[in-house]
Amino acid sequence: MANDSHLIEQFLEMLVAEKGRAINSLLAYRRDLMDFMDHCPVALIDANAEHIRSWLHTLSKRGMAASTTARRISAVRQFYLFLFRDGIKSDNPATNIESPRRGRPLPQVLSETEVDMLLATAKDMAEENPTVKNYRLLTLLEMLYATGMRISELVSLPRRTITADSAMLLIKGKGGRERMVPLGGEARMALSTYFQYLDSSVKNDKGQTKHPSPFVFPSGGKEGHLTRRRVGQMLKELALAAGISPAKLSPHKMRHAFATHLLSHGADLRAVQQLLGHADISTTQIYTHVLEERMKALVQQAHPLSDK
Repeated sequence: MANDSHLIEQFLEMLVAEKGRAINSLLAYRRDLMDFMDHCPVALIDANAEHIRSWLHTLSKRGMAASTTARRISAVRQFYLFLFRDGIKSDNPATNIESPRRGRPLPQVLSETEVDMLLATAKDMAEENPTVKNYRLLTLLEMLYATGMRISELVSLPRRTITADSAMLLIKGKGGRERMVPLGGEARMALSTYFQYLDSSVKNDKGQTKHPSPFVFPSGGKEGHLTRRRVGQMLKELALAAGISPAKLSPHKMRHAFATHLLSHGADLRAVQQLLGHADISTTQIYTHVLEERMKALVQQAHPLSDK
């Protein structure tokens, strides 16, 4: 095994410069490519299709899920396409490598009743014990469900981009792409109260703000804002308080609930794509099962020959 990590770093630099990939994507690419490099008996520059297939066979023996294997193959494909196009390698050994067949699993989705229970529990906690932390939790939940934002987008939301009466939010998503998403009345009310408690908590005896944070959800950590992991922990604790299995709740599952509930109430798939910030409609099509169920219900209710 040769250490070709410098080639991997060149590839990652290209992803940042040309495609604007986020840090989490870069970390995933690096892990996948380093795994292949560790397995490959020759230098990456000398690898051929058989070396890649041998690695895939190893992944299969590890019991790796087809979806994870497909992601790793994608990383290797893009890596070798980069080497080939830049003239670093004279051929592309990943050209004819096929991804394992996989059914795309439907995301586990919270019901509307369960979301109502979570919101009611968070609201009760905030009203019974009005603290910055409790109103922060309520605001996080309201905004996740109202906007469908990725948790990374929400926790890093700059304070300057939003006010308590903002009806629309400008979100900077993957690849630096910007989109506008509406913010409903309940979320705005929670945000307004949260800001009141937050601003009061950082004032000195003279009423002056001590250390204003640039983020809506500040934290004392190195990033300066809440982490995705911390929000996940907070939601698990809320699920327990609401009598819902913690396994059913995460920031990403709130995003799924946002999309699914919109579609079930008649939203257009293209509109949901734009709200979620998906670059390609194929990513949003995981939710087409909702549209299919809605169409079946429509036929059953409206067609003259349907069973009443």
